Amino acid sequence: MDSGVVKFLFNDKIFELSNPDPNQTILNFIRTELKKTGTKEGCAEGGCGACTVVVGELNKNNIKYMAVNACISFLPFLNGKQLLVVENLISKEGKLHPVQEAMVKCHGSQCGFCTPGFVMSLFSMYKNHGNYNNELIKDSISGNLCRCTGYRPIVDAGKSLNKISKIDQFSKNKTKTIKLLKKINSKNIFITNQDKKYFSPKTIKDLKKIIKKNPNANFLSGGTDLSLKVTKERKDIQNIINLKDIKELDFIKKNKKFIEVGAATPLIKFEKFIKKHYSDFNSVLKRYGSIQIRNVGTIGGNIATASPIGDTLPVLLSLNAELVIETLKNKKILSINEFFISYRKTKLKKGEFIYSIRIPLYKNNIFKAYKISKRFDDDISSLCASFNLEINNNKIKNVLIAFGGMAEIPKRAKICEKSLKNKHLSIDVFLKARNYLEKDFNPIDDMRASKNYRLEVAKNLLIKCFHEIKSKKLLRVN
Repeated sequence: MDSGVVKFLFNDKIFELSNPDPNQTILNFIRTELKKTGTKEGCAEGGCGACTVVVGELNKNNIKYMAVNACISFLPFLNGKQLLVVENLISKEGKLHPVQEAMVKCHGSQCGFCTPGFVMSLFSMYKNHGNYNNELIKDSISGNLCRCTGYRPIVDAGKSLNKISKIDQFSKNKTKTIKLLKKINSKNIFITNQDKKYFSPKTIKDLKKIIKKNPNANFLSGGTDLSLKVTKERKDIQNIINLKDIKELDFIKKNKKFIEVGAATPLIKFEKFIKKHYSDFNSVLKRYGSIQIRNVGTIGGNIATASPIGDTLPVLLSLNAELVIETLKNKKILSINEFFISYRKTKLKKGEFIYSIRIPLYKNNIFKAYKISKRFDDDISSLCASFNLEINNNKIKNVLIAFGGMAEIPKRAKICEKSLKNKHLSIDVFLKARNYLEKDFNPIDDMRASKNYRLEVAKNLLIKCFHEIKSKKLLRVN
């Protein structure tokens, strides 16, 4: 049976909200209804981390903790989960949590506005890992901005957690928490609130029934893009179909020919898997966004938004990936090279959705990918480039080149590809080929980069790709 009740755990109690506003953010709910004001709004777009909270969910007989941006997560996301805000970390006796104590001892706070977000990011790291090295700490706080500390004392606070016990009040209360989470039913959600509807089916079968009756509804996968219509554009989203609760869409499979990834697979899960096969893809995903974003963002969602600066898209284009599309009656396969029509428009028809992405496995090809942005961590691309080359006896037998941020859609550089194919691998060939990028693209000027800058950087990345191939070294900071 369907239910209009959102159930979640907070302060060791099960909260039940009947038909809440599906456009209300978790942040708004925390501050206005729970009256917990430690969680802040800084940017309302998931870019500063001041709103970071931690969500716990059952993972078999354990609890998985995720840092998420409360400012761009809708309230129904909490269904079946545990919500933790910074006020929850202080024990009933008034004792600070080890993460909070570490921040105090290492002087990790100055004005204090961003501090609760940092604390929650470090808390998530503390609960999910046993050893905290530089790389892990910096990745864990990459989605949190601070204007005061210079970050060093915050990193020091993270390092100091290695010296303390991993048992806290949440560890001691784990059995009770799991029992309470198991009490929360897992029914399909159907929320009606004035003129707004929110559906969260559990199966593809139920999803298709909903789509049939609501063909114009907006699909919500990660919501890191869709939510901005509410938080930045101040618009209402009337009908939402959430895909995140459909386990059939969250999987990773591999055979001899390709890797198949379910459309609702979180990016954080995918990046760990893809590293074994395409390390550069993993590097791009690490810079796709913060852990808060990658915890909820999905590969299918990134594709379906069809953003010209979507980081996964040029990579998938250069790998010649295929999309498995579900219709109301059957499945069909479509090359990603045919998927994008114009700005934010795709070949998806009403009633269709992405089931999975098939990424070919190239045994002997050389694959390179680069993301260029003003800030290294958690920033939108000025452009993204991806190169896939088959080289035999120093000759380029085949080549696939794709860019994001160079056109109104993510796009292949087909004229440049043609100029390289069947040529010898030499600097002269690449220097000549880079000029053909002017025929492939006419980039725009915007706040992130000028036309001339984008074109020049694209040319330079092609040359950089050549030098990395020849030297067999990475000429960059990862």
